[in-house]
Amino acid sequence: MKRICLALCIVFSIVFLGCKNKSKPIVNLNPIIIWTESPDFASCVELFNATHENEKAIVIYKESVSKALHSVSNEQVPDIVIGSWLKNSQTRKYFSQLDFLFQEQQIFRSSFYSKILDYGMLNDKQYLIPVSFNLPAIIFNKKNESYVESTHLLNVAQIKQFAGNFNKKNKSDVYTAIGYAPSWDPEFLYELAKLNGAQFREKGVSFTWNPQAIENIITSTKEWTIARNGSTSIEQNFQFKYLFMPKYRQVSTDHCLFAYETSNNFFPLIDSQNSSLSFRWLEKDSHICIEDDIVTMGLYKHSKNKNFAYKFIVWFNNEETQKALIERKHKMNLDIISFGIAGGFSAIKAVNEKYYPLYYRQVLGNMPSENYFELPKILPYRWPNLKKNVILPFLQESCNTDEKKECKTIEQRIQDWKKTYF
Repeated sequence: MKRICLALCIVFSIVFLGCKNKSKPIVNLNPIIIWTESPDFASCVELFNATHENEKAIVIYKESVSKALHSVSNEQVPDIVIGSWLKNSQTRKYFSQLDFLFQEQQIFRSSFYSKILDYGMLNDKQYLIPVSFNLPAIIFNKKNESYVESTHLLNVAQIKQFAGNFNKKNKSDVYTAIGYAPSWDPEFLYELAKLNGAQFREKGVSFTWNPQAIENIITSTKEWTIARNGSTSIEQNFQFKYLFMPKYRQVSTDHCLFAYETSNNFFPLIDSQNSSLSFRWLEKDSHICIEDDIVTMGLYKHSKNKNFAYKFIVWFNNEETQKALIERKHKMNLDIISFGIAGGFSAIKAVNEKYYPLYYRQVLGNMPSENYFELPKILPYRWPNLKKNVILPFLQESCNTDEKKECKTIEQRIQDWKKTYF
């Protein structure tokens, strides 16, 4: 009898412990590993960990996650990768499909800007989820609003006209004010090239482009400089003399009307820096070119922690989560360092419409419709380096009205780049 009772006790104990273990939530013993080049995700993960008892995540910062993926075998593999340049042929092979998150309505397609969400698709499958993006803008001093006869948007023809009206010379026929000069900023020349159909696109480790569009922008830019400002040397001498300070201060002087800036550089300015400034989005034919470095999020194909990684992805791509992240950023005074969500506008529409204006007042009433958005083509993961060492120097030299010798072609510069960086 004693043996029978003992046996029954053991059975009941096993059943009881088994039931007890089943009722416990599954605890994530291995944290979610997130690779990112966005410092914002340190604060994001802190919030995730503070609000999740059974799931934890850690951030590993990478200067370039797209580049780091090529040597991932040398260290602990990531579960989630967040950064730019993840869609190209060299990088996209590292990611798993995420369509089921939308099919099971854990994330809703209708929450996103449709064009930007489509940017994360490959062969009609969702491999990447957009996180943030930025837009090009022309900034100016509010006291010069009368020169800018447009609301919300500016095209190149308007910039030429309004900037030309601002030009002033002294009695010695020397400029004391130049509204704007295309040679002042190679990034502006690059933006003009994109707006005019340059069609930069990945081809292997390099890229292709539309030669005729590039030639057209070079011709029209030279004509602008000669007609409005005289020559490139006059523009650059003026810049050296008067515009040696940050852009937000340049337009606060009486020496220029406009400066080119992107949303991630303009909106984080503190009130004392941007309270006197206004802006217009740079467009052509109702198109605004989204900046190339769209931040996306993907699930690493060889993740060892997929189920918990899915939970983080779902948690992050939620309106209430991003509202909390923006509030947290403001309370910690981080929004003067980095703009919005991961350094840009959120890919979730409602977040930009409801919460950004509370902390970035100039966004109120100024967020363009996504109908204006023009997405970049697929670009190689080394695009920032190619752009810096090939495209920008080419545009600067080609648009110089004083340059007499024939400058190197894009093809020649690509060959030089390959010799230097390969």
